[in-house]
Amino acid sequence: MFVKKIPPQAPRTKDRRGLKTRSVAVATVGAAVIAASALAWPLQAKTPATPIPANPTQNMDRAMPSSFADLAERVSPAVVNIQVQSTAKPVMGQMNNVPGNMREFFERYFNMPGMPDGERFSGPQAPEQGQRRIGAGSGFVIDAEGHIVTNEHVVHDADEITVTFKDGTEAKAKLVGVDDKTDLALIKIDSDKPFPYVNFGKSDDVRVGDWVLTVGNPFGLGHSVNVGIVSARGRTIGAGPYDDFLQIDAPINRGNSGGPAFDVNGNVVGVNAAIFSPNGGNVGIGFAIPSEIASKVVAELKENGTVERGWLGVTIQPLTDDISDGLGLTSTEGVLVADISEDGPAAKAGMKAGDVILSVDDEKIEELRKLPRLIADIKPGKDSKVTVWRDGAKKDLSVEIGKQPVSQNIAANDDASPSGVEDKVGLAVQPLTPDIARELGMPEDAKGVVVAGVKPGSPAAEKGLRRGDVLTKAGGKELKSPRDLTDSLNQARKDGRKSVLALVKRNGGQRFIAIPVGAA
Repeated sequence: MFVKKIPPQAPRTKDRRGLKTRSVAVATVGAAVIAASALAWPLQAKTPATPIPANPTQNMDRAMPSSFADLAERVSPAVVNIQVQSTAKPVMGQMNNVPGNMREFFERYFNMPGMPDGERFSGPQAPEQGQRRIGAGSGFVIDAEGHIVTNEHVVHDADEITVTFKDGTEAKAKLVGVDDKTDLALIKIDSDKPFPYVNFGKSDDVRVGDWVLTVGNPFGLGHSVNVGIVSARGRTIGAGPYDDFLQIDAPINRGNSGGPAFDVNGNVVGVNAAIFSPNGGNVGIGFAIPSEIASKVVAELKENGTVERGWLGVTIQPLTDDISDGLGLTSTEGVLVADISEDGPAAKAGMKAGDVILSVDDEKIEELRKLPRLIADIKPGKDSKVTVWRDGAKKDLSVEIGKQPVSQNIAANDDASPSGVEDKVGLAVQPLTPDIARELGMPEDAKGVVVAGVKPGSPAAEKGLRRGDVLTKAGGKELKSPRDLTDSLNQARKDGRKSVLALVKRNGGQRFIAIPVGAA
């Protein structure tokens, strides 16, 4: 294999602000068309007080190149196709068990629930448990030693991983580590020669409207190059507590999972991870994991094989205007603590349900999604100052940040960090707030806990529980918080029972479900 380092061009100095290709199932929304009749008053456009001048000479470094051929030729040698062989595992019975608004390509492409994106096979039926299956995705080399970044779902449960370079060279890869919270994985190939590689850039410097070039393996066709722009930043799509995607319109499809999104200098600013699609194909809305997140995760995977995150031990919800006013706050900055994990770091520091977290180590928490990422980046064992609002005044708490339990590795939604109920059950729940109750068509004063996520193949999934279900009773007791559900499950285990009878409300109806609790 020819040896070549692929250096990026010199970074620009101007200050700028800032596919699992998974497919997001969307309901068809009719476009509202507003017509002005001849009898209506004429619509008059207001002239802005300060017109925005056109300046064709400004930011020429961002202008569209006459061709992307040189860039594509420079970076493509470091982009690989990934073939994965694995043994078919049991799959969940219904697509409704998929947490959040994410729906896999398997239903759309194969009419078959439970098949990870990128997998393909001959024939209309999915492989049965124990049979071999093949998956495909993309990845990119990040150093001369042969470390390759891809998506976790591409290599999930892989028995054998094969990478193919653009020149046709093939190599077997071994798994270094995965982080399913961010859907990132690191694999490695060995050779006595260095590999061509690319570098991570700074996604924080990428602006909406900037050009991006994607390279990948759509539909298993082989190396393909596409170009588009950054359509939005900071997108949350229900993929987990660390949602913060770049939205791009460069065409990405099934098989582009794990491929890179480059800026015009050849730096990787995103890892392609998901698309938003009503039909399974690209419609111009794709999502990439920002390089600022990916580079940190990959560095830790490279060093330790795992990602160690800080843990606070709270369930949170956003501040609304009404809640903020009721607490005597003048803004909605901060997050409301809805529940405290027993014996967790927050509980030990004296934090209480009803506290509003305003800052951590003097860094303000302007919005809900910032807190989980900020805490996750703190090294476990560190003493952090957490400023809360309680009883009409600020209060500083000293919290020793804990290590995030593995059992909390369940997908979250955008509105709160769910309480993970251990893997024996495979269920993530959160408090039923008035806002959530309204969205579910329930009275604002309804009591219970709402299902935020269901782990595929888990006992909860097998029983048909799905995101949005509301559990009102378990073990004959009313549920007012996630802790109540945990207590009911633990009590059942102590009593030697195999399940807990839970009352579930869904779409205006209710029924009892026996939730297996597993061994004590």
